[in-house]
Amino acid sequence: MLGIAVGGALGAASALMTYAVRSPSSSILAPSVYRGPRSRRALGLTFDDGPGERTLEMLELLDRYRARATFFQCGVNIERHPDVARAVAKAGHEIGNHSFTHPRFHFRSSRFIEDELTRAQSAILNITGVSPALFRAPYGIRWMGMRAAQRRLNLLGVMWTVIGHDWRLPAGAIVERVLKGTGNGAIICLHDGREIQAKPDIGPTVEAVRRLMPVLRDQGFTFETVSQLICPRN
Repeated sequence: MLGIAVGGALGAASALMTYAVRSPSSSILAPSVYRGPRSRRALGLTFDDGPGERTLEMLELLDRYRARATFFQCGVNIERHPDVARAVAKAGHEIGNHSFTHPRFHFRSSRFIEDELTRAQSAILNITGVSPALFRAPYGIRWMGMRAAQRRLNLLGVMWTVIGHDWRLPAGAIVERVLKGTGNGAIICLHDGREIQAKPDIGPTVEAVRRLMPVLRDQGFTFETVSQLICPRN
């Protein structure tokens, strides 16, 4: 009986840790949001891992539909493509912190986590003039030490309502996945880069966004930055 009780306790502890580290709805390890109010027909379209060689194509698509989005950018990629990073800001989109080198944060020290966030924050500010208010953890992995780092840098964590798995799926499957998981206030996670790879293939993402925008617009959705979505102006 004691073994069963201990096993049950360990299982519960493991489940809680998994929830804290990986669940989009968790704020246990750091303040975080994963959707906006359900009362408005609005969406938060987000892109991770950029900027990249084809980010400008994404900007053209968004401009076609007068849409605003949030780009969670990596410091390494910003330094590789400073002009693209500036173009994102100039087009009126929101820029968020996505770490400097896109590491997995589990089992990393508090110092490592803070250094990654701080270096990315500095790169974004120095190149675009923007000081991000939002942070998305690479791979959606939160860890001990992240709360303190976010507090020091005044960053709110952002997860997602639906993630497109666009790094592995073809365009049609991405579209189907996003449409199935989207509703009022949803935050959609896609990617305009692939971690910190040079010249990544994001063709399926570009095509998926090309298909998604008119469908979502016809369904009555507006596209806002995450900050606009979670703190709408009356």
